[in-house]
Amino acid sequence: MLITVSGPPGSGKSTNATALADRLGLGHVSGGDIFREMAAERDMTPVEFNEFAEKDPQIDRDLDRRLHEIATTHDDVVLESRLAGWLSDDAADFRFWFDAPIAIRAERIADREDKPVDRAKAETERREASERKRYQAYYDIDIDDLSIYDAAYNTARWGPDRFIDALVATIDAYDPDEDEGKAPIEGVSYDF
Repeated sequence: MLITVSGPPGSGKSTNATALADRLGLGHVSGGDIFREMAAERDMTPVEFNEFAEKDPQIDRDLDRRLHEIATTHDDVVLESRLAGWLSDDAADFRFWFDAPIAIRAERIADREDKPVDRAKAETERREASERKRYQAYYDIDIDDLSIYDAAYNTARWGPDRFIDALVATIDAYDPDEDEGKAPIEGVSYDF
């Protein structure tokens, strides 16, 4: 089984993907962790590294190629990244999109990174604008197009334990005999 978890910064991707993988006994791969490691190797913050990546397309392409390979060659994984649903091509069994209002996401990021909320909000908005521009330019992906996802959730509406219960219930309720077809990934240029 391959499950993808996508969403903007602060949406609860990492927290919930980790919990979902644990609950289902699956592996977990985080594109955000890989990206932050790449930023730290260059002594940059993720925001600085995002902006640097605008000038060096190979950074995104290296990360995205790696995630695409994992999605298309590994089983029993929860793959989590902003583009995981798109990068999985048609290999994903379930594609989830997580989101929350920007004020909530900024608070989560501020708590996680020990910074003021207004700074976290401004950095997050800059980061999202940078990523949106790059995804469109590199792969013809409109990150705001949620049509490929099996379910989209506002993670601010549930506590963490109840939300994981809802995700597991969604997966458990799946019956292949009643499946009329998942949304195909079309029009994407996997130019890594």
